[in-house]
Amino acid sequence: MTWQGWEQVALVLLAAVLAAIPLGRLMLPMARGDGGALAALERPLFAACGIDPAQAQSWRGYALAMLAFNAGGFLLLYALLRLQGMLPLNPQGFDGLPPALAFNTAVSFVTNTNWQAYSGEAAMSHLSQMAGLAVQNFLSAATGIALAFAVMRAFAGGGLRRLGNFWVDVTRATLWLLLPLSILLGLGFVALGIPQTLAGSVELTTLEGARQTIPLGPAAFQVAIKHLGTNGGGFFGANSAHPLEGPNALATGLQIWAQIVIPFALCLTFGHLAGAPRQGRVLLGVMLGFLLAGTAVVYAVEAGGNPLHLAAGLDPALGNMEGKELRFGLPLTALFTATTTGASCGAVNAMLDSLMPLGGMVPLFLIQLGEVLPGGVGSGLYGMLLFALLAVFVAGLMVGRTPEYLGKKVQAREVKLAMLAVLVLPLAILGFTAVSLVLPAATASIQDAGPHGLTEMLYAFSSAAGNNGSAFGGLTADTPWLDVTLGIAMLAGRFAYVVPVMAIAGSLAAKPRLAEGPGTLPTGGLLFGGLLAGVILILGGLQFLPALALGPLAEHFSLLAGKTF
Repeated sequence: MTWQGWEQVALVLLAAVLAAIPLGRLMLPMARGDGGALAALERPLFAACGIDPAQAQSWRGYALAMLAFNAGGFLLLYALLRLQGMLPLNPQGFDGLPPALAFNTAVSFVTNTNWQAYSGEAAMSHLSQMAGLAVQNFLSAATGIALAFAVMRAFAGGGLRRLGNFWVDVTRATLWLLLPLSILLGLGFVALGIPQTLAGSVELTTLEGARQTIPLGPAAFQVAIKHLGTNGGGFFGANSAHPLEGPNALATGLQIWAQIVIPFALCLTFGHLAGAPRQGRVLLGVMLGFLLAGTAVVYAVEAGGNPLHLAAGLDPALGNMEGKELRFGLPLTALFTATTTGASCGAVNAMLDSLMPLGGMVPLFLIQLGEVLPGGVGSGLYGMLLFALLAVFVAGLMVGRTPEYLGKKVQAREVKLAMLAVLVLPLAILGFTAVSLVLPAATASIQDAGPHGLTEMLYAFSSAAGNNGSAFGGLTADTPWLDVTLGIAMLAGRFAYVVPVMAIAGSLAAKPRLAEGPGTLPTGGLLFGGLLAGVILILGGLQFLPALALGPLAEHFSLLAGKTF
């Protein structure tokens, strides 16, 4: 590791935090539920759609509207993927996707997972990319932000029976937040060399005289929303490691910035809405601390190199550069790996399969912690608030403090619902992984033997249930079994998780917001930040330790002993 490398890491994270401060304030009118200065512009649109912005919904109505909206999006995207061979804007002449793959892909993009069991430039028409995948990149991200706004209002208000209007929130999140930022970032990516064209491909002559086909397409603006919306689905199969999707270090730094700026800003918006900015800064501090820790581990392990290579006499100066891009180097690779998995984005600028075992364990563990560090846009915030409720409850049991958060008493109903949500991930991840490791139809997809092969399968279901979408590599994912089971895991990780969260929001919203008393645990300082981090580690990660011991940890100690599989 070098000081120059850490300077790159610090510069990107500092830029994200500094941008999050004004962005957090800009989102405050949307979080409050009013259009602010843009109300006059949105009024004709709502009138045309038959939406009354003043008609707020209960938590049940809000959740049902969200489910209906996403069900409609799934059906439309599934139909488009199946029929793309008969539709225009298909210069490559691609056929429609098979049923299982179309199901997996449609579920993936609707749930903000963006798992790709296909290579974009070899399977998707321009129409599918633009009218299907890119549209869901916006709408799935806007859904998460809208849900975060509803949960914020539940914590910040008192005696509320309604949490806002889902249709209004998702429209504002799309029009006034995601779309303007994507246009600006997309223009920047075009300037940095990412293509934006309706051309299918170009034929070039290489330096050796051979002919090579270079796929092109409307990539730049899709790359922008894939990062801003923590979607992660790449236009090209190699994702941000592709030279046309990640052309240089500056583009990669901007992509990392885009993955975390909105999740960071939402923490600050929450603090402003609650009238307690320190509360938002505590959540942001915990997120930032985990990101730094994950980056440090990946950077240190990869800089240390492969012990088998070192024993063979290879120069250790560059560290483990297998599967990485020289134009990014280890610092931006480590930071990208930590942010993309901590932020539920799933984009990659290096092949995770080639990381050292402990380096590969970091992204896997960050996903398994619940995708709250900082998590997806919106989903990271309401997931973090779920852990905050559990933290004050645990503190109440430990030291006799009143289990309250922002003046709302945390009672048995909220804790039961919180645990129901927290258990979704281990049930989906460990359950499907265990079954898949004993079925020949599933184990045939594993490329590598031993612990590394186990990690391939464990990572796939962790990525799906965590709505991350990154692939560890090596696993042949496009099979009927994995297409269907990974799709079910994505649905559970998104909707089986968020419905209990909305029920908690409805319960807390109805409660009055009480003043702090002598028995109230302070939640706006460093002490609570440490407690929250500990609860995330214990409740979010301890349940996966046996599986990690059989996978990356076993592989690590095998390498140290000079053994390969």
